[in-house]
Amino acid sequence: MPWSPRASRSTPSRRALLSAGAALGVGGLLTACGKDDGEPAKSTGEGWSFKDDRGKVVKTDAVPKNIVAFISTAAALYDYGVECTGVFGPSEPVDGKPNPQAGDLDVDKLTSLGKTWGQFNVEKYATLRPDVLISNMFPPPALWFVPEESSKKIAALAPTIGINGARASLLEPLKRYTELAEALGGDLESAKARAAKSRFQKAEQTLRKAAKANHGLKVLAMTGDADQMYVAVPDSYCDLNYFKDLGVEFVEGKKSDEWGFWEFLSWENADKYHADLIMVDNRSSALPPEELAKKPTWTKLPAVKAGQTVPWSMEERYSYAGYAPVLERLADAVTQSKKLKR
Repeated sequence: MPWSPRASRSTPSRRALLSAGAALGVGGLLTACGKDDGEPAKSTGEGWSFKDDRGKVVKTDAVPKNIVAFISTAAALYDYGVECTGVFGPSEPVDGKPNPQAGDLDVDKLTSLGKTWGQFNVEKYATLRPDVLISNMFPPPALWFVPEESSKKIAALAPTIGINGARASLLEPLKRYTELAEALGGDLESAKARAAKSRFQKAEQTLRKAAKANHGLKVLAMTGDADQMYVAVPDSYCDLNYFKDLGVEFVEGKKSDEWGFWEFLSWENADKYHADLIMVDNRSSALPPEELAKKPTWTKLPAVKAGQTVPWSMEERYSYAGYAPVLERLADAVTQSKKLKR
């Protein structure tokens, strides 16, 4: 699994998401069409369709209005003026601040179907009478945070759309979400949307210049739990993949399992790689800084001792508004960091 090694170890299949739900009738509800017509999206008098990153074309009688989505997916759509009815995934505040995966959403106004790995209330989902469900994929075809055990029941209640976020450049899901948002009635030319894209493009150039000016700086992206530290395999993550294209030099973790997103290290071996700057997973499910500080091998790492760490928004929403601040923050960290002795 790309984002949650802890959850992957707690289930036999690494993709099994445990969720209970009674068998539900599906008469009269929408269904998905798997025929590929080569069109990314369209809305006509004959109905609405969108081709997702599984190659499936979802068709409905009209533009979907009652949308349920993974939390960061809902946040990305919201940046273009598309609102969701329900969400699933981490949405609760962290240390009194909005959850980093929720973007600018007012989560109190949305129906949550589950906030942790393996939670998805199928019965509550059915009562929402959704037009469509949307989530990311890491990688396809599984929909992120949609429990495998109840995925067929969920898919029977409404069409599903998946956008790929693995083993590609960040620019790809950013583009796909603009296409999806526009198909759903979003406004890509609003003042807010134009300003966000302009800010992103400026931040892109700033990071490129920072990486060039501090050539040779080694950056490591990681997450951790009580037992292990996980070093990212950069090419498996669309954001790290893209940052590499901009010139950031990453420590290359080696694939530890079939999914290929992490190298698993015991905390005793946390110093396997030298890094001048460490990107630290900022999700609510990750080991927080105060807990990392209790790991002696963590505190002895040169980058940690030098205070050269930066939050890693590893499940940031795929919108220009979401990623512009991410690029700016990383550019600042690269600019301010110094090459450290091993």
